[in-house]
Amino acid sequence: MCERVTLLDKTFVKFIPSEEVDAAIERLADQINNDYRDDDPILLVTLNGAIVFAVDLLKKLTIRCKITCVKLSSYSGTQSTNNVKSLIGLNEDLRGKRVLVLEDIIDTGRTYGHITEMLKDSGLKDLRIATMTYKPDAYKSDLPIHYVGFAIPDKFVVGRGLDYDGYGRNLPDIYQLDTSI
Repeated sequence: MCERVTLLDKTFVKFIPSEEVDAAIERLADQINNDYRDDDPILLVTLNGAIVFAVDLLKKLTIRCKITCVKLSSYSGTQSTNNVKSLIGLNEDLRGKRVLVLEDIIDTGRTYGHITEMLKDSGLKDLRIATMTYKPDAYKSDLPIHYVGFAIPDKFVVGRGLDYDGYGRNLPDIYQLDTSI
């Protein structure tokens, strides 16, 4: 795949090759298969970005599980709006269930906090989160992150579900915004 891609008005350089992403997803699947081997968790996918991560992960999971989705939005262009909007809500009964939230990226933690708040009165048994990418330098929450594919710098990234104004999700590699130009 290309070392550089242009999406709309921005150029991105390859940051994490698809082979490394695949290996990280395999590692996460092994951990999740082990941790949930005696349970039937509900995987809660945050749309749109986490759908690619979720599909890749589901192919590697051997546990029995259900999947449901919510659609949340907190970005405009390359910047977080600092406001999480629920665009499609949750209709699944979570009472007594173990829930594993699947995220494409955790940066500030606002979306994760929003999900936690949204689920606090649902009577679930356990809540964990798995993310393909995590920006520890941007994280402003004390909520635990249970499964991390990659800890990355606080730079804007696209590919493998991550996007710039809706573009780039289909790229098999992860690209970082080129700030040198």
